[in-house]
Amino acid sequence: MSLLFHQSFVRVRAPLVKDRYSNEKRDWGSAERTLVPGVNIQPAGVPARSEESTDDRQTTVTAWNLQTREGVDLDLLETDRVEFDGMTLEVDGKVGRWPDPFGPGVHHVEARLKEVD
Repeated sequence: MSLLFHQSFVRVRAPLVKDRYSNEKRDWGSAERTLVPGVNIQPAGVPARSEESTDDRQTTVTAWNLQTREGVDLDLLETDRVEFDGMTLEVDGKVGRWPDPFGPGVHHVEARLKEVD
């Protein structure tokens, strides 16, 4: 048994709705939550991307890496959020699905996540 893929997270997927001006936006109050087990989530290694902005208020953006075990695909989109360890993280960019070099399908999935404080 691998010690790396024992973590779980909650995938938060919000539907698109139209506001009173017909603009589409995510309705996070009506989001669907799904428990996803068997992943590895760790702080991004050096050089970790961490940004601070002091324009209007102090904010810190910290990067995290999510990875599945070999042979596991993951239903995760760049528009989803991830609840993990008391944090709400945003998917930062496209979700990477690495192809299996020995056959059809996915070898594993990787996603960059970001926490905004």
